[in-house]
Amino acid sequence: MKNAVKLLITIVMFYFLFQYVDFANLIEILAKSHGGFILIALLFQLGSTFLAAYRWRLIMQLINFSERVSYYVQSYFKGSFFNQVLPSSIGGDAVRIIDLTQKGYDKKEAFYGIFVDRVVGLVGLLVLNFISTLLFFDAFESDFALLILFVSFAGITGFAALFLSEKVEFLGRYKFLDLFHRLARRLNALYGSKTLLTKHIAISVGVHILTILTLYALAWSIDFDMPLEIFFIALPPVFLLTILPISLAGWGIREGAMVGIFMLIGVDSAQVMAMSILYGILLIISAMPGAYFWVKSKKAT
Repeated sequence: MKNAVKLLITIVMFYFLFQYVDFANLIEILAKSHGGFILIALLFQLGSTFLAAYRWRLIMQLINFSERVSYYVQSYFKGSFFNQVLPSSIGGDAVRIIDLTQKGYDKKEAFYGIFVDRVVGLVGLLVLNFISTLLFFDAFESDFALLILFVSFAGITGFAALFLSEKVEFLGRYKFLDLFHRLARRLNALYGSKTLLTKHIAISVGVHILTILTLYALAWSIDFDMPLEIFFIALPPVFLLTILPISLAGWGIREGAMVGIFMLIGVDSAQVMAMSILYGILLIISAMPGAYFWVKSKKAT
């Protein structure tokens, strides 16, 4: 039922998008895309996945999980495969938790490590968006740039407040708020060194930069000539919106967000749509190694 709702939302999103996009032009753009740039984009996307897996490994080491980097890379690819290719009731994070528990690790600790990995990744995205918008403020209308700065700053401030909430004792007296209080204690214990936290956030920034370069290469593949700074401002909000699990693998939401944001600067919607569709296909292709690792792990059990 859940996936049926997601499918319906995806179909509805594309239906409305095609009211604003010239379908014939879209097909023509896709047909003329350059394979060389698509290959470069694939390499950037794979690099992003490897770097994200490395960050996850560093975080899990902090809670005494002792697997090699290759293990986390394989598990991360398996998670991507389930997210992008097999939109089922088992999500990518659940696959990673199952992988860890099959190694004998505690389920709650595995969940906690993956949660921290997600949070650090999100903070890295907010930091990148905030800095990019400051550096290239004039790339978009000031109202949009100010909105991005506000959202990014609010998110970063909220993360900082979560750390500080450990000192607010009364939070532990209430059942719902106690969750945040306990999480704050764990985060402070995990990141006693703020230098280490900065390092992990910097790695997250690197992950998102590689993803942006992926889309920039795809833009070149369809002769979509836009300055790189536009991508650094426009794409992080798209990534934020696709975190919402309301469509199949982000399809429809991603395309709608990209078309909407790029239209603010008068870009042809068909080109933006083509770039987004190519990115969705590329995500599926880049996740395919996860199928091999999944089958391999099944044979080993």
